Amino acid sequence: MTLFKKISLFLYLFAFATFFASCSSSGQTKMKHTEWCRIRYENAEELFKKGKYGRTTDKLEEILATCAGTGYMEQAQFLMAESYFNMEDWIEARGEYGSFILNFPGSPFIETAEFRKAVSSFNMEFRVSRDEANTTIAMKDFERYLSNYPETPLRDSVNYYYNLLVERLAEKEFQTARLYLRMDKYQAAVIYFKEFLETYPNSKRRTEALFMIAQAYNELDQFETAKLYLNIAKNEAAPDDKKIQKQIAKTEKKIDKAEIAFAKRMKKDSQKKRFWKEDREMQN
Repeated sequence: MTLFKKISLFLYLFAFATFFASCSSSGQTKMKHTEWCRIRYENAEELFKKGKYGRTTDKLEEILATCAGTGYMEQAQFLMAESYFNMEDWIEARGEYGSFILNFPGSPFIETAEFRKAVSSFNMEFRVSRDEANTTIAMKDFERYLSNYPETPLRDSVNYYYNLLVERLAEKEFQTARLYLRMDKYQAAVIYFKEFLETYPNSKRRTEALFMIAQAYNELDQFETAKLYLNIAKNEAAPDDKKIQKQIAKTEKKIDKAEIAFAKRMKKDSQKKRFWKEDREMQN
């Protein structure tokens, strides 16, 4: 809640208390507190139905601050979370759903709240270049939801979100490995690509990773290993995928060419060593 909204709410509560005190002292018939809360909640609900979520949260904050014990706290807390969810204010939504789950564990809305809390976590800001804290939080939220509701009809939706979260982690590992390759740090690239392939075998980046690890091994003059990973890509690729098949053929030629050049270089170095040896022997 912003400082301005806190001050406004304080002033409102002060006026609210003053009003009831004056009514009581003057002998006027005062509205029952529960009735007042009911009217406030119905007004907030109408605003929600009209899509005026910001104004809805303002009304609900008044209810949550003044209507304890009236029976409207549970509904108000859930509607508050739903309002932030619809405004796509994911951090606030997750916080409100969390408060609802903590305060009303027996509510009929509890399963919906737990699912939407996880969805809110999923939608919180994510960038590959930053750490994966938000991704880890979202994964734990979905895991907790499935643990609490193993028979949920939303399992397919949970699996969909969870797989996207796994792909986020995979993408971060892939980008790290590719960075080392671009920096010509081939040994480090190999280590990260192998870890990526073992940890995320179903990643959409798998084929690219196979090509790149083959490239790294080729640069390290480990041609047999380079061919091994290239053959894995070849076996997994669809025969009618012309783009992949073309890339495989191109990479095969590149490895063969590098292997021939390496053999010539080794032969030349061997000849130089022999000449140097013969020269030393003649001098002796």
